[in-house]
Amino acid sequence: MRWTFSWAGLVFLAMLIVPNLLWTKVRPKGYDQLEQQENRVLVALERIGQVAMSACALFENKSPRSWLWLVVVFGCMGLYERYWIRYFRSHHTLQDFYRDLGMIPIPGAVLPVAAGFSLAVYGRNPFLLGATVIFGIGHVGIHWRHRQERK
Repeated sequence: MRWTFSWAGLVFLAMLIVPNLLWTKVRPKGYDQLEQQENRVLVALERIGQVAMSACALFENKSPRSWLWLVVVFGCMGLYERYWIRYFRSHHTLQDFYRDLGMIPIPGAVLPVAAGFSLAVYGRNPFLLGATVIFGIGHVGIHWRHRQERK
C-alpha cells in the first residue's frame, strides 16, 4: 500500500468539525443533564474514535476506489449539513436536536458515521474503517440512549 494525503478526508473533517464548533455555543436546553448520565464506556469509545478518525481521514491508499463512493460520502455529509442548518434555525431544544431527518433517525450521529465508513471504503483505508466503527459505537450509542431517555 502506498499512502497519500486525502483532500476528500480534509473536506470531510471540515464539514464535520465546523458545525460541532458552532454547536458548542447553542447547545440544546437540557443537554447538560443528559450528558452527566452518559455511559463512560461509550464516551471513551466516542473520544478515541474522534481522535483516530481525525488522524486517519487525512490519508488514503494511492489508488482509491470508484468516485461513486465519494458521492455517498458527500451525500451523507450534505444531509448532515442540512440537519445542522435545521437545528441552528430552530429553538435549540432537545426535540430539535434529536428530530429525524426524513427516515434517518438521530441524523447528527448516524450520518457522520455513514460518511466515515464510505470514506474508508473509498480510500481503501482500514485504519479509518476501524476508527469509524469505534467512533460509531460510542457516538451513536450515546445519542440513541439520549433519545430513548427523552421518550
